[in-house]
Amino acid sequence: MSHRLVTLNQFIVEQQKDFPCSEGRLTRLLSDIGAAAKVITREVRKAGLVDILGADGSTNIQGEEVQKLDVYANKTLISFLKNGGECAAIASEEDDDIVVVENAYEYTSPKYVVTMDPLDGSSNIDVNASIGTIFSIYSRISRQGKANVDDVLQKGSEQVAAGYVIYGSSTMLVLTTGNGVNGFTLDPSIGEFCLSHPDIKMRADGKIFSVNEQNYHSFNPGVKKFIDYCKEVDETAGRPYSARYIGSLVADFHRNLLKGGIFMYPSTQKAPSGKLRLVYECNPMAFIAEQAGGRATNGTVRIMDIKPTELHQRVPFAVGSENMMDQLQTHLSAWG
Repeated sequence: MSHRLVTLNQFIVEQQKDFPCSEGRLTRLLSDIGAAAKVITREVRKAGLVDILGADGSTNIQGEEVQKLDVYANKTLISFLKNGGECAAIASEEDDDIVVVENAYEYTSPKYVVTMDPLDGSSNIDVNASIGTIFSIYSRISRQGKANVDDVLQKGSEQVAAGYVIYGSSTMLVLTTGNGVNGFTLDPSIGEFCLSHPDIKMRADGKIFSVNEQNYHSFNPGVKKFIDYCKEVDETAGRPYSARYIGSLVADFHRNLLKGGIFMYPSTQKAPSGKLRLVYECNPMAFIAEQAGGRATNGTVRIMDIKPTELHQRVPFAVGSENMMDQLQTHLSAWG
């Protein structure tokens, strides 16, 4: 029996009934992000053939060396979002401050703001490992005039939509608008994202733990004990679990979303606030995880309940399958 081919644009148009107040604007905004992802895919696919590999010689606000593809992805996404006319402001990992979309106000009053990590895992570019784009969409708080930073510094629970694009053996866009999680794979023969993973659910009992164990000795005792628990032999409980860590949030999260598992980047002695950014990394991944049946915390509270106070604010982060998150919480509670 043949299956109906559903493209990303068809899917989000059909889902528009869930957002009658958006008047089609959210649909257009998501379409703009999908179109930008296609252009970024094209450059990623030929990265070894043109001068787009390696560092560009600068550092970003995070103090990290900027890769050429970072710059390209950032400019591409900003260009599509500006030209689309539905975005009032953009917060990017690569920019110190928000980018206010000045020209949007000439024609319309855009309702949304977008936060993004244009190219997550960019340190993996030169070794051809999976990288990705993470994005999140909010309704702006400010009613008139130009958007401001308060429009971006909202709790994750206020997200209208979130998703990521993984540039791996195929390019896949994973999306939630608060009504479950769906995955779309780019079909290069027709140049369209097509629904390939409808209604994704994260397994409650995962078997994979993802953490940079190089930092083990600087983790707090509860995290250490949880890692020990994951590695101990208990055949009746299905342990030890498999250790898998790529070092790209999108890639590690994507694997665990589909197969079940937990990803952690806890606080360390060197990074007491953790490494990952709340606004444009943790919040969108937490939204996707919860919509798929998983959970996300900073070790104490739900990620999406944290009110951001800074654009590039970092938080300890754990996200994954429900029962593995329960076990983590048990070990953290035992050590205060």
